[in-house]
Amino acid sequence: MTVQTDNEVRYEFLTFALGEEIYGMDIMQVKEIRGYEAVTRIANAPPFIKGVINLRGEVVPIVDLRIKFLDATPVYNEFTIVIVVQVHDRLVGMVVDGVSDVIGLTRDEIKPSPDFGVAFDSRFLSGLASQEEQMIILVNIEALISSNELGLIGEDAAALKEAVDSQV
Repeated sequence: MTVQTDNEVRYEFLTFALGEEIYGMDIMQVKEIRGYEAVTRIANAPPFIKGVINLRGEVVPIVDLRIKFLDATPVYNEFTIVIVVQVHDRLVGMVVDGVSDVIGLTRDEIKPSPDFGVAFDSRFLSGLASQEEQMIILVNIEALISSNELGLIGEDAAALKEAVDSQV
């Protein structure tokens, strides 16, 4: 019998690009990766909430992380990627510049995130890791999606659903 210590357990992360930086999220929250498609815009939604799509009968809000964190003017083309994640009981699509890889990290390889002044809000960082000379910023997607700023979980989500239902 082999005993595995906590430091030997590998956690898997999906890595994705936002601008020049590489980010990672817990692979267990990823439901699917798909191309960007036309969305139904929601009146008075912040610019980073692009709208909603109907994904097999479920209304899924689409958040453009490039606008949210990089304050960029993104291009939408055949290479634009949407990562659909599940947080609590809700699916949310996140637009990124590209998906890179799935990596495995041990607890020792994940370093605490410093409070650094980059465009990305450090409240949503779960750590940093280095792989092949590249720094990977690990994102706490649950904290991000549940935050008051996005409002996609909780009371604001109910308001979003009500707005969508009123457009149908």
